[in-house]
Formats: sequence, structure tokens, C-alpha cells
Amino acid sequence: MSKPIITKRKQCYFCANRIEDIDYKDAETLRKFISSQGKIAPQKRSGLCAKHQRHIATAIKRARIMALLPFLIQ
Repeated sequence: MSKPIITKRKQCYFCANRIEDIDYKDAETLRKFISSQGKIAPQKRSGLCAKHQRHIATAIKRARIMALLPFLIQ
């Protein structure tokens, strides 16, 4: 019998750094959680907890409306 492969889950960026609030005006931090096509990275890839994934998605959407982040990257 082979041993199952156990992978370590990424730790949430905001929990690890003890960042309380996610600001939509901080475009550099938000860019870490956007794919090369401009899509919001899924929770599995970003490594965020559910609470912070919801907050980051809202912040990215607000930043797009305020023209701080692009809707599409071509």
C-alpha cells in the first residue's frame, strides 16, 4: 500500500500578516489576487480563507469601478 500524498494548504495572506481591513485603494495588494487575464483568483489558488476571499472579491470589484484596476487585460 502506498502512502497518501499530503499537501500543506497555503496560509491566508491576511491572517498571516494580521491585516485587519482590505482597502480597495491599495491596488498593488489587490493585483496579487488577479490572474494574468484580469480574473479574480479562486480561493484554492490564492490561498485565502473564506472570509478574506469574500472581502478581496468585493475590494477588486470596487477598484475596477473606480478605474484603479482594469476589467480586462489584453
